Order: sequence, then C-alpha cells, then structure tokens
Amino acid sequence: MIKSWSMRVAGFTLIVGVLTACAAQPPVPQDRYYRLQAVVTTASLGAPALPGTLEVERFSADGLTAGRPIIYMQADNPNQLLEYHYHFWTQPPTVMLRDELVTYLRGANVADNVVTPEMRIPSDHVLTGRIRRLEQIIGSPNATAMELEISLRRQVDGKLLFLKSYRHETATSSEGVNAAVDALNQSLNIIFADILADLRSR
Repeated sequence: MIKSWSMRVAGFTLIVGVLTACAAQPPVPQDRYYRLQAVVTTASLGAPALPGTLEVERFSADGLTAGRPIIYMQADNPNQLLEYHYHFWTQPPTVMLRDELVTYLRGANVADNVVTPEMRIPSDHVLTGRIRRLEQIIGSPNATAMELEISLRRQVDGKLLFLKSYRHETATSSEGVNAAVDALNQSLNIIFADILADLRSR
C-alpha cells in the first residue's frame, strides 16, 4: 500500500513538473510574410515599344537568394549571409519578382501582350532575369541591396538585344524587417522604371 501511494505521488510530481516546464517556455514567434509590389506611374505609359508578344521567364537565383526566408548581412561582415527564422517572402523571389515585372510591363503598355511561359502563347521577344542580390544590410548605415540582371532576345533568331545589370541600395530607418521590405520596395520600383526606360529606348 505504501509503495503504491509513493508511486502515485511520484507520478503526480512528474506530471506537475512537466506542465510547469511547458508553461515556463516562451511562445513560438509567429511567422510573418512579406511581398514586394511595383506601381506604374502615368509617366510610364506610352505606345508599345515591342511589337507583338513579350514573354517574361521565371527569374533565376542562387542559394539563399532563391529561398523564401528573408536574408540579411552584417555590414562589418559582408561575406556572410544569414536567414531570418520567422520572416518569409510570400513566394520564392524568382516567382515574386517575375510576376511583379509582368504586371508592371503590362501596365506600362510596353508590348502588345506580356505573358509568362505557363500561358503557352507564342512570343516575339523573351525577357529573362537573374536576381543577384536581395538582402538587408545591418550596420552603419542600415540599408538594403537589390541587383537584377536582365536580358532581352528576339525569338525568331535568338539575337540578344540587350543585357544589363541594375543595382540599387536604399538606406533604412531601422534594423527592422518592415523597414527593410519598404526599402527593397523602393529599389524595386526604381529598377523596374530603369528597365522600362531601356526597353523603350533600345
């Protein structure tokens, strides 16, 4: 009887200890999701610069830059990239930036039609993009860096019409992720406006 009672007490003590330990642990942080959005201004509108249909392929990127976790670096250690654990892009950057560029170029009326390969529409020109940088810089000063490589080729003969890199850094008001996303959004709009200008002037 005594042994049985002791076992019950020990079991109850164990349960209380487990519950106390669970209650003492901090809650898991909530996952947060972010997106970049480009806005076409009325100054960007004009007659189509490219006749026919322009196809915009899914962008490419290497390593961490292709993933959904937002990446950052310390200004005093530029060779090391780190991932946030609870801050993500809504889509892989290779898809998100491609889709935003498609919407932007459609809104700017850069071609008669702007499509993606998934639509399976014959195209006259093909635009490809590569994300070289898409990251937050923490240090003095805090900033973000975006770099895209864009090429345009004619479909009928594969002739390369232009190949150019676009890079922009924007200072941020703080080390927070929200500030970094706002800064990257500014860079995105500046770079897209430069791409549009080059498409119109080629």
